[in-house]
Amino acid sequence: MHISPSPVGIDAMAAYVPGLMLPIDTLAEARQIEYAKLNKGLGLQAMAVPDADEDAATLGATAVQRLMEQQELEPGQIGRLYVGTESAFDGAKPVASYILGMLRDHYSPIYGADCFRHCDVTDLTFACIGAVDALQNSLDWVAGHPDRQAIVLATDIAKYELGSSGEYTQGAGAVALLVRQNPRLLAIAPHWGVATEAVYAFFQPRRRFATRELIAQLQEVLPINGQEPEQLLAQMEGGEGFWAHPEAEVYIHRDQPVFDGPYSNACYRERVGQALQHFRQVGGREDLLSWDRLVFHLPYAYQARRMATSLFVEACRQNGRLAELEGQAGPMPAEDTATYLKAVSKTDGYRTFVAEKIEPGERISSRVGNGYTASIFLSLLSTLEAGRREANLPEGARLGFLAYGSGSKAKVFSARLQPAWRNALPASGLLDTLDNRYVLDFAAYAHLHRGEQKTPVAPCQGGSFRLRGVEHKRGERYGRRTYLWEKAAVTA
Repeated sequence: MHISPSPVGIDAMAAYVPGLMLPIDTLAEARQIEYAKLNKGLGLQAMAVPDADEDAATLGATAVQRLMEQQELEPGQIGRLYVGTESAFDGAKPVASYILGMLRDHYSPIYGADCFRHCDVTDLTFACIGAVDALQNSLDWVAGHPDRQAIVLATDIAKYELGSSGEYTQGAGAVALLVRQNPRLLAIAPHWGVATEAVYAFFQPRRRFATRELIAQLQEVLPINGQEPEQLLAQMEGGEGFWAHPEAEVYIHRDQPVFDGPYSNACYRERVGQALQHFRQVGGREDLLSWDRLVFHLPYAYQARRMATSLFVEACRQNGRLAELEGQAGPMPAEDTATYLKAVSKTDGYRTFVAEKIEPGERISSRVGNGYTASIFLSLLSTLEAGRREANLPEGARLGFLAYGSGSKAKVFSARLQPAWRNALPASGLLDTLDNRYVLDFAAYAHLHRGEQKTPVAPCQGGSFRLRGVEHKRGERYGRRTYLWEKAAVTA
């Protein structure tokens, strides 16, 4: 196959964030957490909260629809839709196929029922790095032919246990990228660094429960005829509902992860450092000091600035600037690295590094929260919107991407801004729209989180796909999800 020498990369992008938000000060007050710890310490201002009729598929389909409308794309021009997500709700049918169905129904009145017939779709799952994997895969695919165009979609809902240490980092969102040759936005270099290790820092297992034990627990609090669990199971088998199955164990998937926060942070830092080393080994010539902007996966807004001090020290060492750093932070000790890194974080050099290269990418994250796979691309959008607004990001600027997914894997790659990059972005930026969201009180947020809220909290704004319902009757339609396109609510 002939591979074109033309540059490949991101031609355009569009995002969708739920129209509900919970202010972090509201959460801090309810949980009796010092607000400054969350705001000044972690950079948190608000979290995006999906409404009762939103899921990862509706978020993603809406982002793709916005991209297609903004770029005047027709279904036949899209050869593939590759989705990165860790919010799937089916063990076989990918989120991408749900999204394809919504898009087909939306566009078929104009382009016919077969309008997406030849669009290849699939999901890629590796925690928060899945959409970066989809991007790398699709870059190779579009490089094979000048007419190929792909949409790479990151869509996720980050949901933690109520009252857990991860609750205040929750968020949701979707970002759709148009990938092609000769892109208007970002040309992505061919050198990619990668580092992988199998660890249990953050994962979403299927929880296992013995059926007999579940019934025994119920018998402790409910009068169930005094029968043995086996007798009750025999009576219920073949009927309707949760207990109508013969299996000895029940497996339940929950969106809330099992995680070890400090260990997860350490894995993030180690994998990114290793991926940076590999990036240089395979031919990448840039690093943290030479890139004009840094685009990180941000599980919370200040994650990058808090963990990048060790990467900054290593970059200074490799660029012959260690003496300059020691002039501000003091001599580097042989031990007690944590204390020294704290001193580095307070130097003028590191603060300037953060302000210039990292802070622009934090702004959306501060107001949206963790978007899992979408996080790094929301950071990209934040960086670009800030650069366009402040006119301090010229064409040709080099961006370094530091992606991470728990489990764990990091990837490092670079991109260069193209001459038409400002026009390739939506005219109305996401940062401008975040002020218009519906503000939840804590009680409404808790009802949504527990699944007690069955109807939408707020009217649809801007038009979006919505979940109509899920079939719960036993049979061949069990679990079938149906969706609709809802136009923006008309306001007086």
